[in-house]
Amino acid sequence: MDRRTFLKAVSAGIAGAPLLRHTDLFSVPPQETAPQLSIITGADPARVTRRAVDALGGMESFVSRGDVVIVKPNIGWDRAPEQAADTNPVVVATLVELALGAGAKKVKVFDNTCNAARRCYTNSGIEEAARNAGADVFFVDERKFKKVNLGGEVIKEWPVYADALEADKIINVPIAKHHGLARITLSMKNLMGLIGGSRNILHQKIDVNVVDLAAFFKPTLTVLDAVRVLTANGPQGGNVADVRLVNTVAASRDQVAIEAFGATLFGMTPEDLPHVRQAHARGLGVKDPAALAVVRQNLS
Repeated sequence: MDRRTFLKAVSAGIAGAPLLRHTDLFSVPPQETAPQLSIITGADPARVTRRAVDALGGMESFVSRGDVVIVKPNIGWDRAPEQAADTNPVVVATLVELALGAGAKKVKVFDNTCNAARRCYTNSGIEEAARNAGADVFFVDERKFKKVNLGGEVIKEWPVYADALEADKIINVPIAKHHGLARITLSMKNLMGLIGGSRNILHQKIDVNVVDLAAFFKPTLTVLDAVRVLTANGPQGGNVADVRLVNTVAASRDQVAIEAFGATLFGMTPEDLPHVRQAHARGLGVKDPAALAVVRQNLS
């Protein structure tokens, strides 16, 4: 359906859980069907990001000529890239370049931040990187939120940013990190940056609410930044000792598959996350690695 029409505590062991303990779940032999999930590792974030998208058929498979595209990173926190609280700016810039190269008329980059927007945009490095890549980068304007019916199990009428309602395509580009309430935050929770209102209320039923957001926005492509992974004291972080260098980017048109893979970065399986189980049950995607055609590649 056209987007214009459709539109409690953390697990005690997560901070010390070994990264990639369960990634063997996604070591799936090549299948004859088109790849549904790409997992690419390497030292150059730009090259890794390009390869992750190319493995799925290239950006032309997702963006059409003349599209208005939102590239939605996490820019919520006044943190430097090394602190891994916001999406890697090189990953964001690369996606902007790819979307424009595929013929997008305009690429917009923004987020409804938690800390002061100007500091978040500047210190994360995302504003400069995205603008240099050709994106229209702007702060959220409270006057541009529109109340719409999300049709969720919990979230009904809620303020949504007008640009998100009007865009032809949304590319969701979260960072993989620990979260003190939700255990981890990946792609679905990143969509909270497209809404306004009293977002803190949504944390009361966070597992259902993020699935409601995922069902409403239905991103065209989801790209998970796991270049640096924040393993503790998220979502804001601050201590570089909590950051592990993983040098990985995963991409899929299936946001549930991205969540399922993201769980493995924290020593969990997809079944460990209630929102992944719920999203799968509601038909938003596939949580079972064995049912996915996966491309894995190390570019180092």
